[in-house]
Parts: sequence; structure tokens; C-alpha cells
Amino acid sequence: MSSSPLTDDRRQVSSERVLTPGPPRVVPDYAEWVVPLLVFVIALLYLFLFRRYSAMDPDEGIVLRGAERVLRGELPYRDFFTFYTPGSFYLVAGIFRVFGDSFIVARTSVAIVGAGFSVVTYLLARRVCSRQMALLAAALTMTTGAAYRFLILHNWYATFFACLSLYAAVRLLESHKIAWALATGSFVALTTLIEQSKGAGLCIGLVIGYVVLRLCVRMQAPRITAVGIGFVWPWMILLLYFGSRGALGAMLQDWVWPLQHYTKANHVFYGDQSWPTHASDTLFYSGALWTKILKYLAISPGFVVPVLPLTAIAWLAYSTLRLRKGDSGRNCEYYVLVSATLSGLLLTVLIVRPDIIHFMYLAPLWYVALAWTLGAHEIQSRVLRILRPYLLAYVCIAFGLMGFALLVKVNGAGNQMETRRGTVVTPAKDTVTDYVQAHTAPGDDLLVYPYLPLYNYLTITHSPAPLDFFQAGMNTPEQAGEILASLKLRKVHAVLFEPGFGEKFATSWPGTPLSAIANDTVADFIVRNYRVCSPLMAASGWRFQFMVRKEENCT
Repeated sequence: MSSSPLTDDRRQVSSERVLTPGPPRVVPDYAEWVVPLLVFVIALLYLFLFRRYSAMDPDEGIVLRGAERVLRGELPYRDFFTFYTPGSFYLVAGIFRVFGDSFIVARTSVAIVGAGFSVVTYLLARRVCSRQMALLAAALTMTTGAAYRFLILHNWYATFFACLSLYAAVRLLESHKIAWALATGSFVALTTLIEQSKGAGLCIGLVIGYVVLRLCVRMQAPRITAVGIGFVWPWMILLLYFGSRGALGAMLQDWVWPLQHYTKANHVFYGDQSWPTHASDTLFYSGALWTKILKYLAISPGFVVPVLPLTAIAWLAYSTLRLRKGDSGRNCEYYVLVSATLSGLLLTVLIVRPDIIHFMYLAPLWYVALAWTLGAHEIQSRVLRILRPYLLAYVCIAFGLMGFALLVKVNGAGNQMETRRGTVVTPAKDTVTDYVQAHTAPGDDLLVYPYLPLYNYLTITHSPAPLDFFQAGMNTPEQAGEILASLKLRKVHAVLFEPGFGEKFATSWPGTPLSAIANDTVADFIVRNYRVCSPLMAASGWRFQFMVRKEENCT
């Protein structure tokens, strides 16, 4: 059968289409979005193991009690004292409103943000490091980041938004897209509204980075107007909200309060480990030689992590010199921006409290600098290239032992405690919660003095005072007077009192004036007007006394 001219033409066109080469097809690298998803899922499942464990840390109840006060209609700064920006209170209150008010719900939010900044650590490191090195940084974040102090704290929420801020800034540097500009400004503002110190560090660091880029390569700050819009809109909502309720002046006053009070009482030397005396004896002088070696390795990351921000400063100087010499590659600009931001965050740690705990709060970002040191290709140092295999082996062993120790501590705890906010697993029996729940009703006033508001949260009792904790030497005599006034005015029936709290100042708050410890007017009032019903023991080993007014019955 003969073919028609039309059929021949179609065959010819088809043949030309097959033979004529077209533009190369771009094959997407699915690993670049599958791997971050897997990192998130694995990190989330891992951190779920930590959700129910609590050693009754005194800091954990601060955000929980603030969120509950918000749910009860109280307004921060006007109705209760706090020196934090209000973001964490409203964030946790919103979570409680949607998912229910329980300990496990709040801890789940910490697991989610911990998994989130594990992903951001991977994405930031992946830009200049191999996938294996970026995965190592993400693994370190997962096992020794949020897991290091898995508590409901404003610090972790602020770190999460700080990571998002830096990632958005890097994407803005790469693409100059308006969406990333708006995201950068918004995330920086949200970080500041959760913790003012981290927000200030971000602003300082990003400005330093863009100034260096402007001076060295004449690069304009990309989409500066959009960044400003993104930064301003959360502040406008906040100022209108608190201003309309007559709390704007009190809010601004409480925000600067830490500069006058917190930093002095909490001053420690750089990288302070804050170990109690008995803990250092156990770590350094007990056990066989091989156990001592393992313990030394497991605790050594606590000395390494404070060094990582200093390496970021070195990277900033090195990258700036490269730019000055004409090396204007994208990686060099990336190093300047990220290392400058890390340097800004370091500045705020130095101002607030440069102990190991506050360094660990920013570990997800410090580990990006660690990944550079271990695997970035731009470094020209022959000595570092020789040392890298040994440094990598040390990091894997030491940080692995540290993460393993944290995991064993949590999953080796066998005491299960039923509270009004759900089941909590503790390292030792806690007699405080059971006794308080047996002798109070939900909603009762209970002053926990001086410092463990987590008991108020778990037992659904409320502090009668306008502040949920008191630290002598940091909090003022006027605030002590407010606690006294609330005890007298409301004729509070019960007090949970820790008489030995002063023993903690030497290691925890060495900058506290001795006069503040000696002249504790609230403790003196409690001893004069209340009597002991029962001595109690917290899971952490701290001793409390459940006390009632002298004219009332313990039962």
C-alpha cells in the first residue's frame, strides 16, 4: 500500500523531532526535598521519646504558667510580671486552646520545633557541604540540641524562628525574591517577640553581614523595603493590642528590666558548666579508668560547643578577606552572611549569660559552623585538611556518647507520676505532687516559693502573686513586697516552701549579692505565719515543706 504525501510529511516531521537535539532536560534531584522530610520525621520520632520525662526543672513552668494566665484572661505586664517578650506565652496558649491543656501537648510542641530546626541545620550546611556532612550536623542537632534540655521554654521557640530567619535570609541572598524578603523580616520580628535577646542578635548579625557585603562587593541589600514590611507588621499588631489595653508602658518597661537586674545576678564566666560540687566529684573522681575516659568524652562537647561561635568569627574574617581579594563567589557571600549572623547571636549570649546552657539553646546554628570546619571545600588550610579525619572521629564519638547518655537518662527513668495535667515520668519518686494534689483542689491558690512554678501547672493551682517565681538578687524588694501583699490580702491557705533554696546560689547564680540572700522578707513572713504540715522531696532531690497558716488545719 502506497503512503500518501501527508503521511510521508508526518513521518519526516517525526523523524526530525527525534533527531534534532533540544535543550538538555533538567532532572530534579528528589533527594533535595526527600532527605529534609526524612530528617524531620526521624527527629520528631526521636524527640517523642523525651516528651514525658521531667526532672522537675524550675525553669519549665514559667511559660506554662504564663500561657495559663493568658487563657484565664490575664494580660502580661499589666496583670502579671514577666521580662520576656510575650510570644511564647501566646504561642503555647494557642496550642492549648486548639489541642487541649496538658503536659504532653506542650512537650509535643517542643519536639516539633526541635525536628524543625534539625531540618534547617541540614539545609544551611548542605549549601557548602556534602550531604553526609549536612546529615551529621542534623543528627547532632537532633541528639544534642533540643534533647540536651528538653523543656518547655521560650528559648527553643525563639531558636526555631531564629533558624527560619537565617534560612530565609540565605534564600533571599540567593534569589532576591520578594517572598523571601517578607519571610526574613517576619521571622526576625517573631523571634524578637518570643525572646528579645535572640531577636536583637539576629538584627545585629544580619546588618553586619549586609554591611560587609556592601563594602566588599558593592552589593545592595536585597529587597530592603520588603524586609522592612515583614519586620514591621508583627510589631504593629503587638503595639496596637497592648496599647488598646493600657499595658504598653508596662510592657516596654519590663522588656528592658533584664538589663538592670537579670544580667548582674546571672553573670558567669564564658562557657561555665554550672555543675554542683557533688556532680563534679562523681564525674571526675569516681569509677574505673575506662569509665572515666567515657565520661570525659561524653561531657567534652560541653567545652567544645562554646568554641564553635568563635570559629564563626574566624569564618567571617576569612570570608571577608576573600571578598576583599576579589573572590565574589556565591559561597563566599553565604559564609559572610551566616557567620555574621552567628557572631551577632554570640554577642547576645555574652550579654545575657554565657554558660553552657545558653550556648546549647543555639546549638542548631553553631553546628552549621562545625559542619563547615569538618567538610567545607573552600578552606585552604593544609593543616586543617590533615586534622579533619581526626576531628570528625572525635565529633562522632564524643557527641554520640553525649546523645546516648541523654537518651539513657530519659528512658531509664522508672517512676511514673500521675498529675492533673497528665502522666509524667521522673528519675526518682516525687512526693510533692501527690501530696499537693491530695490537699488542694484544682484552682486553689498555692504559693510555690521561691522558684518552681511547674508544680502550680501540674497540680492546676495558681500563684496568688503577680509573678510565678522569685529569685533573690534578681527580682527586686518591691516584687517581694507584692508577694507579701498577696499572701496577706488573699489569706492564702497553703504555701509550698523550699527552705534550702539559698544553697543553690553559689553554683547557679554566683553574682547574687549576699545581702539579698540574707534578707529574704518573704521567707521570714512564711516562717512566722505558717506551720509545716509535711516535709516533701522533689524528683530532683530538692526538699520542700507543705505549710498552712498557723490558725488552720493541715487537712
